Amino acid sequence: MDIHFPRINGPLDAAIDNLLSMAGEVHHPEIVREMIIAALKAGLEDDEKADLKLMNSTLKEMRFTSKIFGNYSTKKKITVFGSARTDPAERVYGMARQLGKELALAGYMVITGGGAGIMQAVNEGAGPENSFGVNIRLPFEQRPNPVVEGNPRLITYKYFFNRKVAFLKEAHAVVLFPGGFGTLDEAMETLTLLQTGKRDPLPLILVDEPGGEYWTRWLRFFMEELLAQNYINITDFNLIERVDSVEEAISKIDLFYRRYHSLRYVEGKLVIRLTSAVGQDKVDELAELFPDIIEPEGRIYLSSPLPEEADEPELSALPRLVVDFIRKDFGRLRALIDAVNCA
Repeated sequence: MDIHFPRINGPLDAAIDNLLSMAGEVHHPEIVREMIIAALKAGLEDDEKADLKLMNSTLKEMRFTSKIFGNYSTKKKITVFGSARTDPAERVYGMARQLGKELALAGYMVITGGGAGIMQAVNEGAGPENSFGVNIRLPFEQRPNPVVEGNPRLITYKYFFNRKVAFLKEAHAVVLFPGGFGTLDEAMETLTLLQTGKRDPLPLILVDEPGGEYWTRWLRFFMEELLAQNYINITDFNLIERVDSVEEAISKIDLFYRRYHSLRYVEGKLVIRLTSAVGQDKVDELAELFPDIIEPEGRIYLSSPLPEEADEPELSALPRLVVDFIRKDFGRLRALIDAVNCA
């Protein structure tokens, strides 16, 4: 039997509609209907049990992720990465604990991998009530730390890719301490998503201990190898910020959200939502500073919510800055956001 996403399946569509009705108040039923169709198509097309198990586990893990984080949608959350092997006697461990504490005091929640080392330090500082643990099942090293073990905000994943989605989808900033392959993988994943615009802008902050050069050397490699060979642009460095103190890390997060709230694309236009308005003189200045990322014949202008944003009524009071953005060079877009925040 051929099954199609459009409603041309006759009795099968009626059966799925009946199933949805029987389940109760299903939110966004058309999307859920397509998820059911996708599952049926997979069962018809793929006879590999391993493939179906992967799809099944992925859907269940992502469903549970949305359930856990959904209760905290109004809270800003900071994802922190770093080595599971960092000893409590090391200076960066104390810095990570202080970061967790200061973030909690400032009203943020923290997301860590839920393991030992830097992750445990951050959770210790923030306390269990302000912590999420996004753990992974491994044959070594990655047991839940005592702060998040038993916590209702602890999620344990089978697949790294689902875990990565949780780390970045829910984050309002990403902070990285020194670490191994996993930490560098998360650093590059975040940076790639920001560079390509697949993740909305957020602070990506690299923390060295005072006098430390872990991230300095990493950035030097980018400059001397990647930039020198034109593999990246100089504006890509706008996406990264290196600090050597907890105070500076938190200051950079706070500054990013001084006026910027969020963004959304509406029919090709970039709509930047702000927590406080900017004047027309500032808009004119932005147009002069950033013509390279504005579409030909495009502009930057102030606006009230666009009609297409009616599905987000909770944001209706926020002023808007609309940009005919060319949707490349997201490092320059980050510079524009910084300029708005400093207005």
